[in-house]
Amino acid sequence: MFSPRVRQRVAADLSRSGLRTGLVLRYLCNSRAMTSKRDHPEATSLPEAFSGAKRGSFFQQPPLLHNQFTTDALLLCYLQRVLPPKVLQEISPDLERFGERVATDVYTMGRDCELNPPSLDHFDAWGRRIDRINTCSGWSQLHDVAAEEGLVAVAYDRKYQQWSRVYQAVKLYLFSPSSGLYSCPLAMTDGAAKTLEEIRPNGVMLKTAYKHLTTRNPGHFWTSGQWMTERQGGSDVGNGTQTTAAPQSDGTFKLYGYKWFSSATDADMTLTLARIQQPDGSVIPGSRGITMFYLETRKEDGTLNNIEVQRLKNKLGTKQLPTAELLLDGSVAHQITEEGRGIAGIASMLTITRIHNSISAVAGMRRIVCLAQDYALRRRVFGKTLAQHPLHVQTIAKLQVELRAAFLLVMEVVRLLGLEECSMATECDKHLLRLLTPIAKLYTAKQAIYVASEGLESFGGQGYIEDTGLPGLLRDAQVLPIWEGTTNVLSLDVLRSIAKSDGQVLHAFQESVHSKLKAADSLPSLRSSCDVIRSAVDDVMSPKHSDVKLQPLAARDLAFSLARIYMAVLMIEHASWEKAEAHDIEASKRWCQQDLTPLLTNLRHNAYDVTSVSHDLALVMGGHPECSSKL
Repeated sequence: MFSPRVRQRVAADLSRSGLRTGLVLRYLCNSRAMTSKRDHPEATSLPEAFSGAKRGSFFQQPPLLHNQFTTDALLLCYLQRVLPPKVLQEISPDLERFGERVATDVYTMGRDCELNPPSLDHFDAWGRRIDRINTCSGWSQLHDVAAEEGLVAVAYDRKYQQWSRVYQAVKLYLFSPSSGLYSCPLAMTDGAAKTLEEIRPNGVMLKTAYKHLTTRNPGHFWTSGQWMTERQGGSDVGNGTQTTAAPQSDGTFKLYGYKWFSSATDADMTLTLARIQQPDGSVIPGSRGITMFYLETRKEDGTLNNIEVQRLKNKLGTKQLPTAELLLDGSVAHQITEEGRGIAGIASMLTITRIHNSISAVAGMRRIVCLAQDYALRRRVFGKTLAQHPLHVQTIAKLQVELRAAFLLVMEVVRLLGLEECSMATECDKHLLRLLTPIAKLYTAKQAIYVASEGLESFGGQGYIEDTGLPGLLRDAQVLPIWEGTTNVLSLDVLRSIAKSDGQVLHAFQESVHSKLKAADSLPSLRSSCDVIRSAVDDVMSPKHSDVKLQPLAARDLAFSLARIYMAVLMIEHASWEKAEAHDIEASKRWCQQDLTPLLTNLRHNAYDVTSVSHDLALVMGGHPECSSKL
């Protein structure tokens, strides 16, 4: 087909790119696109056709980011189904405008944060220690956007009562993937505002701080840090907190300690934990000795509040975000909870930050699926667009089902939060909020990593190229199961919610599932899925499994089972809506086709008995030289 000279030249050119000559020539000889000029006289001659290959010309079209509100069919349907018509009518123009903004100028600000991560200057030119954290202009611009758009304020002005939280959550959902991780300081700011609102401080300082956290004025808007983790690290703040608080004659305290992970270190204030020194210099150990404090990061002259920034953390992802190790060396702080009530004081803060984590997880899923959707219409392979290849479409459809379930779960938690804040929640609602908050956080975080990884694969090699901005979606997703409690820590928190409520959270869960399924009973297309869900929830709640459900070893599988069951019922509820479409019904049916009760599946495989525990230990520790001495 090709002359020996041409074949030799093509093979030599392409082999320099690392391609095997035999495979190259076989492709050229078999390709319909590369036929001879005798068959197609109008065809370009081979040397001209390959002249561009020497330059490595690039011809793939990148995916385009469209208005993130108007192109999100699930979001639009959800709001139409759930919100009162008047509320929807009032907020829709703002959401449409913001949906365009996050796809344009906000996205540009976020990319600036990714391309220009923060840096730290310990000293100025004359040797004076300054510990200045340098951030890019995009980071400063996002601060102003957050204030202008009311990304915290919307939740606290409560113009739309319980729906204000839903309104805020939708804006955060649109904002998060474009935000260059500015969503992180906003989560802590919201958590601090919630804590101060519940404490209802009398002092002018804390009232002023609350106004700064919830203002829409960029010049007055403050962000807050959350400095809980110390050198011993992790979620065990009850035993890991070593920072001490020395009482002062003016009623303030001076904090001395080392904060190992301090996210958004450039914040204006922070809430932190410490142990108050007793008159003899001792401190009370354990959770009983921990108190919460309010601390402004800078003094009136602009210098740091006796804080030394030791170093910025070198992280896998979230590189846009300044995370640091801090030495508190006499930092002036103010006590805001009763002594020994610090752990209780962070409960409401954790509710907020865990919900923010869940929103970020769903938003990240939406972004990668959105880009994959657009790319499927632009990328051509084997003579067709990706959207014309059923296997590719099937793969993205699976991601859409994951996204739908996660979105509905998170928005339900947000709805419950709004009801509680406006004193409109029933006891059942309150129990559900307590149970579903850790469940939503732990499950959506795991989903986000899977969806981001699978979504990157849909772009082929371009999904692995930093210049596209795509790899950051996967790296940043990896932090989601770690922030605000790992999967196992949150699974144990689910057990605590069951124990502290004397099982009432589970009764509320079961009651809610059956109540929501009633609306679908009249739809033949959903009947079998409803039967699957009823069977699953009743089996998990059966008294014969009571002992297993409360075992710490089964906590993770219990949390996953509750997550999948409740996601299933929310999918059914959405599909039962009078304006639902055929694909809404199909998505709910597909979700119910998976194992909804991994707890029971693993119970049948004896995963929680003594023998299994012994095998677990042997599998993990077998061969380690220190195993016998450490266990």
